[in-house]
Amino acid sequence: MTRQQRKRAKKRGKQRGIAIIMVLGALSVMTVMLAELQFDTSAYVAAAVADRDSVQAEYMARSAINLSRLLIATEPAIRGSIAPLFLLMKRAPPQLPVWEFAERLLAAFNDKEAAAGYASTLGVSIESGKNLGMPNGRFELEIVDEDSKINANLGAANDIAHIRLAKELMGVMAPLQYSSLFEQRDGSGQFHDRQTICSAIIDWSDTDEQFFSCDLSTSSQAPTGNAVEDAYYQLLEKPYRRKNAPFDSIEELHMVRGISDDYWATFVDPDPTRPDKRVMTVWGQGAINVNSANAQTLLGVVCSGAPAAEICVDPSQASMFLMGVTMARGITMGAPLFGNAQEFIATMKGQGQLGPLLTKMGMKPVKFLSETEFAKSITTESKVFSIYAVGVVKGYKRETRVKITTVVDFRNAPAIGAPVGQPPAAGGAGGIPPAPGTSSSSSSSAAGIGAVLQPNPAGTTVYFRID
Repeated sequence: MTRQQRKRAKKRGKQRGIAIIMVLGALSVMTVMLAELQFDTSAYVAAAVADRDSVQAEYMARSAINLSRLLIATEPAIRGSIAPLFLLMKRAPPQLPVWEFAERLLAAFNDKEAAAGYASTLGVSIESGKNLGMPNGRFELEIVDEDSKINANLGAANDIAHIRLAKELMGVMAPLQYSSLFEQRDGSGQFHDRQTICSAIIDWSDTDEQFFSCDLSTSSQAPTGNAVEDAYYQLLEKPYRRKNAPFDSIEELHMVRGISDDYWATFVDPDPTRPDKRVMTVWGQGAINVNSANAQTLLGVVCSGAPAAEICVDPSQASMFLMGVTMARGITMGAPLFGNAQEFIATMKGQGQLGPLLTKMGMKPVKFLSETEFAKSITTESKVFSIYAVGVVKGYKRETRVKITTVVDFRNAPAIGAPVGQPPAAGGAGGIPPAPGTSSSSSSSAAGIGAVLQPNPAGTTVYFRID
């Protein structure tokens, strides 16, 4: 090969090398672009799938809430079906706690596993049913009876409600086994006794600036106070004022003086995973349902009407009462024990059907200061419920969960089947002819607003939150 040929071959080799480098560079750039495009596309697809699953999970939770409201609304009809049995015993049928079995009763509308368990339990087939099942997901459900708890928002009501709340708070804190909690400093280094915390809870939500005393040592057992509320909150590192308005949520109690973590875990929410174990609430009709209240709440309620009773001053008697209530609830599996408030009072006095049994167990009869006044603070029928619904959608290597918490008030709710939302009679709202010069469209608007504001058989939503 001549010298000239070698030069041309060397030149061609350089050109091929440059071409290869350019190709490799182009491939590298294209690889980076494709990788970025794939990453962006995957991210967009994942975000779209996540949004889709989130929407599906939300509406599964909404479906569970609507089914729960329907179940609670049908309780009076279910109660009526067993009324003849109670008539034989010369008793009125009590409210049935259907909400405690909501997840099992509504399992036919859940996923395949829950529906299969529902069918096997009842020995029925639901394959021919329509609009049953929950494709591509499921719901988890829990309904909590808010009338079974001490309502802290009684502090925002009248003076009589203030006194009732003070007695209930002092009653639930009264047992001697809790004394150590009030004899030590809290996280901020402060001491807070029972009366201080009781007064702080009431003063937070009442509408005035007067200090409310929870001192029950007076002869009338009626808390009084005429001093100005203290400046405790103004002396904090980050000062704030009392709200002087009703609590918006149970978490707001954290802002009240003396509500430390230990107090919260003892008297407010002992188990965050079990909202049915809560002792206090900010919803409810005021009177406490003695058929659904837990043992600790019942003890506080009894001690509010009989602060000198043995179960309120003797730890062994208190333990016996708590154990007896827990055992009774386990034996009856949630069935109501009392038909009315008088039956509960008679039981605490050692009378009636259950009273002698408690006496034989060693519990001393309770003597109430005023049975009439105490009967006003208790009930055997609940009207306000919290519904905790979780929609669950399973995806590839992940699970989407959306939780909805709502509080529904069934006071003034008409029975299912009653006329609801009917337009007013011909003319204006309520059958009144429209005023001269009023257009028909404005009359229709007024009629529509009136129809929306009518009571709902499924209750009225007073709180709603999506997590």
